[in-house]
Amino acid sequence: MEVMSISVIAAPLKRLSLLLLVLLQLAPVIDCLQQQKAATMMRASAAQLYEPFRKHPVLFRGAPFDRAWVHPDLRQLVELFSGDNVQVKETKGEDVASSTLNGSHSVVKDSTIGGTNGDQADKKQFCFNNEVEKFLRTETTDVYSFNCFDSSFIQMFNEEIENFYQMAEKENIPIRRPNSMNNYGVIVNEIGMRPMITAFQQEYIWPLARVLFPQQGFQLDDHHSFIVRYQSGEDLGLDMHVDDSDVTFNVCMGDVFTGATLSFCGMFGAPNHRKLVHVYHHEVGRAVLHLGNRRHGADNIQTGARSNLIIWNHNFEWRNSDEYKRRRHFDVYEKEEGPPDPTCVSYTHDRDYLAYHRQFPPNQGGKHFHGWCPPPGKEYDGFPRA
Repeated sequence: MEVMSISVIAAPLKRLSLLLLVLLQLAPVIDCLQQQKAATMMRASAAQLYEPFRKHPVLFRGAPFDRAWVHPDLRQLVELFSGDNVQVKETKGEDVASSTLNGSHSVVKDSTIGGTNGDQADKKQFCFNNEVEKFLRTETTDVYSFNCFDSSFIQMFNEEIENFYQMAEKENIPIRRPNSMNNYGVIVNEIGMRPMITAFQQEYIWPLARVLFPQQGFQLDDHHSFIVRYQSGEDLGLDMHVDDSDVTFNVCMGDVFTGATLSFCGMFGAPNHRKLVHVYHHEVGRAVLHLGNRRHGADNIQTGARSNLIIWNHNFEWRNSDEYKRRRHFDVYEKEEGPPDPTCVSYTHDRDYLAYHRQFPPNQGGKHFHGWCPPPGKEYDGFPRA
């Protein structure tokens, strides 16, 4: 009986080891592809499974978006923004109190652009004539609100969402969480409403965004659109955060509630990132439009229930720009100007949360392992050390 030589045995073992090494290196890629495939199948599955049960099929059609569903104020705003009723001037730190536009007195709104991470900010100065001021409310710098939807659309949309919840439970239709932070709601794109939302985006959001946010909103290529829901026994509010969005559209769709305000803080990476600048009070049918990288959070609801339709608008060209990538890096993150306002402190993201709050919210303490803010070296003077 012959004994096999070590070299004969070693060669196959070496090839097997190399194969195993390659498979181990590919495992994360394969896992990612499997997750993407599963998500795609879930999206297709949810839309297809729900199609026979749609209550209002008209909500699943594409362009044009029915003008009858749009509040007259927003229709008027789109017309005004398409003309010469808004002028934008960019200067270096100059303040203008008033101006004249088309022969009428105008109000000038100042907003910093290109300077949210510490470089000397340019000023974006909007000259709104009196007509625009009637329909567009400036809540704070780069945060605007306006009446958006007609009551008939709100009723029809809410009926459809409620119908989906019921049929999803009855027919085992898969529902994905809207995002990494909200536990209740539905991604409306995934149940077949993407064509309708895209039509609304292009016909009504973009005409405003391209003027109000010319750097981020000059074009809108895609969107992630979803419903969030707040009520007793479910999510009561939402921790401070920034959106994975270039321009965020947020409209209250109901219902009767108290509390549930929306607190706005500074821009991501700015010295006042965690300083409170405005508290917005939701009104059913009224939308708020803001940049995605402004820190904000949904304050706890006190009574009743609130639901909102949120559209995260994406501009691919902006996201591919060097300026966008620069702002995403911590190396341009500025040192905080001072201690944060307690309202603007996040239990999910902030390292000093317990310095401003006695304890974590119920069932939320485990999220604190994500704490990163402020980045090391960017802390305000007197930052509490562990």
